[in-house]
Amino acid sequence: MSSPRIAPLEPPYADAVQQSFAVVMPAGTPPLNIFRTVGRNPRVLSRMVRGGLLDKGSISIADRELVILRACARCRAEYEWGVHAAIYAERAGLSAEQLADTWSDLVDASLWSDAQRALLAMVDSLHRCADLDDATWAALTANYDDEQMVELVMLAGLYHAVSFVVNAFRIEAEAFAPCAPGREVSP
Repeated sequence: MSSPRIAPLEPPYADAVQQSFAVVMPAGTPPLNIFRTVGRNPRVLSRMVRGGLLDKGSISIADRELVILRACARCRAEYEWGVHAAIYAERAGLSAEQLADTWSDLVDASLWSDAQRALLAMVDSLHRCADLDDATWAALTANYDDEQMVELVMLAGLYHAVSFVVNAFRIEAEAFAPCAPGREVSP
């Protein structure tokens, strides 16, 4: 990956920026590169960290992470995919094979339940045409209620926006995050 287009902030951080970091980062954990970069605009950082959907919502962590990983993969946002793969994939119960499959252009349907296949189809459809056809809608609503549908579609859209940020700014990968399947870190 090329050099970052916007250099991440370096400590010491302004109070407002540090307060935003505290919303999303566990105490004692340095802020991620994405937050240090968006911190160049403290107002946007503040709204970004307060508008996330990583809290306990109406969907399971497994469903949440599947949507996030697939949305990032479809946008080829390797930075964000890697962060979620490292931090959440195990908690979400994703096998190594499933995790790798989220990055595939064509997923292996045998790895996923009916509900998971519906989520993958949702993300792919929203990415491709910004809409859901009736068959995808029916498959989703067979498994998710209205409250969950709102969260799922918003989540896919939010991670499209996050993908735009990490890709456009060329945010540098976190040391702990894996590369996307089929990619290796250059020496």
